[in-house]
Amino acid sequence: MIGLLQRVTGASVRVEGETVGEIGPGVLALVGVRRGDTGARAERLLERILGYRMFEDGAGRMNLSLRDVGGGLLLVPQFTLAADTRKGMRASFTPAADPDTGRMLFEALVARAREVYPGVAAGRFGAHMQVSLVNDGPVTFWIEG
Repeated sequence: MIGLLQRVTGASVRVEGETVGEIGPGVLALVGVRRGDTGARAERLLERILGYRMFEDGAGRMNLSLRDVGGGLLLVPQFTLAADTRKGMRASFTPAADPDTGRMLFEALVARAREVYPGVAAGRFGAHMQVSLVNDGPVTFWIEG
């Protein structure tokens, strides 16, 4: 699984004009699911999202994680992260998981996140979403689970 993490001062996701997820300061994680991904990979991605040191400590160094600062977490499914963009001018989505597997793993990730961490919001799998954010820094990391 892939996570594109962005440190934000705030972020929200809307579906058909309705806000379905919103956080203040914290992390917006765009999540892509690839063929072959498993529940174990989803668990590892969540561990990395919550523990990745992307917030500054008192000395101005990125030594603090989302858990350390107690920020919000907004998880948004984004199958385009799993695209193969190495050739040509159009992405191939062959590496992406099929929709049923993608939905199952994304929803499992959200459910597990809500079990272990407060302040989790999420986008809606398969929906056309509008994501708004203010990237803080900017700080953005691409990670794998």
